[in-house]
Amino acid sequence: MKLDNVIRILFIESSVEDAELLINVLRNGGIAVRPARATNPDEIKACLDEIVPDLVLMNPAVPGIDPVAVMRQLDASGRDLALIAVVESLHDDATADLITSGLRGVALRKRPDQVLAVVQREFESLSTRRAVRRLETALRETERRCDALLDSSRDAIAYVHEGMHVRVNQAYLEAFGFAEFDDIIGLPILDLIAGTHADDFKNTLRGLSKSDKVPPAMELLARRDDGSTFKAMVDFAHATFEGESCLQIVFRQQTVDAALVAQLQRDPVTGLFNRARTLECIDEAVAAAAAGRAGQAVILLEPDNWKDIVAGTGIGNADHLLAALAAKVGESIDEDDIAGVLGDHTLGLVLSARGDLEHAALTERLRTTIAETIFDAGSRSLTVTVTIGGTLLAEKNANTETVLDQASAALRAAQNQGGNRVELHDPSAREKADAEREQYWLDLVREALAQDGLRLYHQQIISLQDAAGEYYEILVRMRGPKGDVLPSYFFPVAERNGLLPAIDRWVLGHAIDALAHRENDGLTTTYFVKMTLQSLEDPELLPWLVRRLQTANLRRSKLVIEMPESKVLTSLRPTQEFVAGWRKAGGGFAIEQFGSGLNSFQLLTHVEADFLKIDRSFMTDLPQHPENQKKIAEICKEGHASGKQTVAEWVEDAVSTSLLFACGVDFIQGNFLQEPAKVLAEEYMPV
Repeated sequence: MKLDNVIRILFIESSVEDAELLINVLRNGGIAVRPARATNPDEIKACLDEIVPDLVLMNPAVPGIDPVAVMRQLDASGRDLALIAVVESLHDDATADLITSGLRGVALRKRPDQVLAVVQREFESLSTRRAVRRLETALRETERRCDALLDSSRDAIAYVHEGMHVRVNQAYLEAFGFAEFDDIIGLPILDLIAGTHADDFKNTLRGLSKSDKVPPAMELLARRDDGSTFKAMVDFAHATFEGESCLQIVFRQQTVDAALVAQLQRDPVTGLFNRARTLECIDEAVAAAAAGRAGQAVILLEPDNWKDIVAGTGIGNADHLLAALAAKVGESIDEDDIAGVLGDHTLGLVLSARGDLEHAALTERLRTTIAETIFDAGSRSLTVTVTIGGTLLAEKNANTETVLDQASAALRAAQNQGGNRVELHDPSAREKADAEREQYWLDLVREALAQDGLRLYHQQIISLQDAAGEYYEILVRMRGPKGDVLPSYFFPVAERNGLLPAIDRWVLGHAIDALAHRENDGLTTTYFVKMTLQSLEDPELLPWLVRRLQTANLRRSKLVIEMPESKVLTSLRPTQEFVAGWRKAGGGFAIEQFGSGLNSFQLLTHVEADFLKIDRSFMTDLPQHPENQKKIAEICKEGHASGKQTVAEWVEDAVSTSLLFACGVDFIQGNFLQEPAKVLAEEYMPV
């Protein structure tokens, strides 16, 4: 599921607190939620009209709420909505009654992981249903256009159902010598095939009725109404006519030698299939996998150090070498396998159905065979090694783009390990790969903490109300093998292994040092720094921070610690104690993702905040969503009334900036205004 999608959810709960707990479960699981709450049928109707929810999470124990009546109300709205019951305990009969009432899922409130899984599943299901409806609409439109173009086609085209003609175009009537459609309606298509090819044609039709796999074009003699015959190349395809499955059969009278047609599908250098034909073969293999055929594979093969080889042998000799390499590949695969050219020096193979171990053995044997072969390139003789990457085909990855991406990723992974090796993508090996990836990132994080491998970045926060001084968001990056790494890559690993508090301390300490440097330069600066929930569990953090502030002796500058609204709600008491002590020491506090809850301002009665950073979901396409503009204005008005300043993050364009100013926002931030920039290391060395 795309986690950047905002899911509109209607919560049918008797208390705000119960709804907020569910919202926090979803947000902590990485799901952006736009919530609304209802407690009775009238409120449900109002919410259905106002927010148009994607999902409805219902507590069946809410007084006056009948799951069957709610289901009827949702059905009456005419919208595709998934209703999920969130219950305190599971009982077979009660669960069965809920499911038979039309609910799509039942989640156990005390199991947040199961609640998250059910919501993810139902939103994915909803997204799939919506996508299918869009595709069906597009298909109907395409069929309408195709039918309109049918009569203008020069090819003889027929739609055949159970061996009988149900639709033909004018070119078909002319090709077979019929005056009008009534002369051919209901006529068996076998009557138009010469006797020498009738059995083969009948077997092909029989095979098509049992399988979705489309056979190759067939060369045969077709028979006209007057008994004369003509040579034709016949193509088959599955189609629909007036909602019924049928076959589309195209007769092309042969005016070009079949050998020439075959030659046009060949690459002139290697003699293998050219790129277009190779992609067609991959499409056919993917279609077969989608229909249930297992055991196929798509393979990419590239010679190692090809640029150096071309530089050493010359382009002409390199072509001869590539042709010899292609010939060796063709000799090494089975008759049912397909080899072609996909790129300048990239060969693509479609391997027929066999076991996973057989695929691995064949590709390894191919790599070894090539490495042991001496190739001639002009006056030179040389050996060549190749890197092979590929993916096994199954129903789950039966998409041409996905297959090519997986094969390409496997090829690049093998090349990054030095080349001259085979890497096959296997979905069943995902758990092992995940464990290896976890350990890799964990080692990088530990090394960064031990060897000062973290980096500070800052992004300017711009005042819309002419506030004095400079304002920046402090961000952290980790030095990696290929450059600085974003937190989204290493924070999850750090969190699972209890390393976030150490990262927080590094960032907070260096941010204070950077503030001291800027103050010594005569600058008045406010830094916003994120702090994770794990750090709240460290009783020594606040005393350590206070000591660091006292040592820095900041007079004009300020450090503002920020935490997300959902995290504050789930750890209200420790946050309350920390913020009180931190603000007493002279620090500031900001609540991120503010406004995303059902009653966000209620939180401010428990936790004092200086800044409210408005939830980013309100910023997406802001000019097109007046309801979001209204919500932002309400947050600003209520925030200002209680002495809070507001910050809008993820601002995307100049129009949004003007709208935010009109809403009363104090500060704005986003890549549109300024992308994050690296803070020089000497700027956060201790003063």
